[in-house]
Amino acid sequence: MMGGTWIVIPGYNEEKVIGRTVAGLDEWLPRVVVVDDGSQDATAEMARVEGARVVRHAVNLGQGAALMTGIRFALSQGAEHIVTFDADGQHRADDIPLLLHAALHQGADVVLGSRFLARESAMPKARRLLLKAAVRYTNVTTGLRLTDAHNGLRLFTRRAAERLDLRHNRMAHASELIAWLGRSDLCVREVPVEIFYTEYSLAKGQNAMSSLNILWDLWSGKLHH
Repeated sequence: MMGGTWIVIPGYNEEKVIGRTVAGLDEWLPRVVVVDDGSQDATAEMARVEGARVVRHAVNLGQGAALMTGIRFALSQGAEHIVTFDADGQHRADDIPLLLHAALHQGADVVLGSRFLARESAMPKARRLLLKAAVRYTNVTTGLRLTDAHNGLRLFTRRAAERLDLRHNRMAHASELIAWLGRSDLCVREVPVEIFYTEYSLAKGQNAMSSLNILWDLWSGKLHH
């Protein structure tokens, strides 16, 4: 078993950017696994060319399912820490050591990246307002005190990852995760991270309606198990 820190990247039809994303994580190779979630393009091939491990879903199951597949694969390789990382190029590899530091020196079981603890980013105003509303609501319903509830850059210790069992396969998994953390006895920390918003990442990201649907699911209790 390889152990160490593993990077898990869920990807669906990301052939335009996945190679660049994996190449930017070169210091973490070969502990980078891309979960090709039933892509109909060359996502898997582009990831392999850059040195990533690739696990494929035969059909598209959604980001939540892809994350669980990647996390379970990393655990099977002896991972001590698992970092989830978006495929679309909006996260910075340089922020990963900040997450690791919080786990190693602050006793965190789960470390969440926060774009609202860092300097102002070029986030569209409408998205900022929606995310802030989501954070306020999430904090009230879960008892957590977070500044960013839907950032894909996260770290799980092996202890936390072994307990994680996301059941919502698609984008609602993000709210499900926070609700689970609120009920757990795990130590959760946030660290400031930067997000790069590009036309590509904004086009691939969840829109306002899907975000509102996630909030409704959280409020109505559908995300609780």
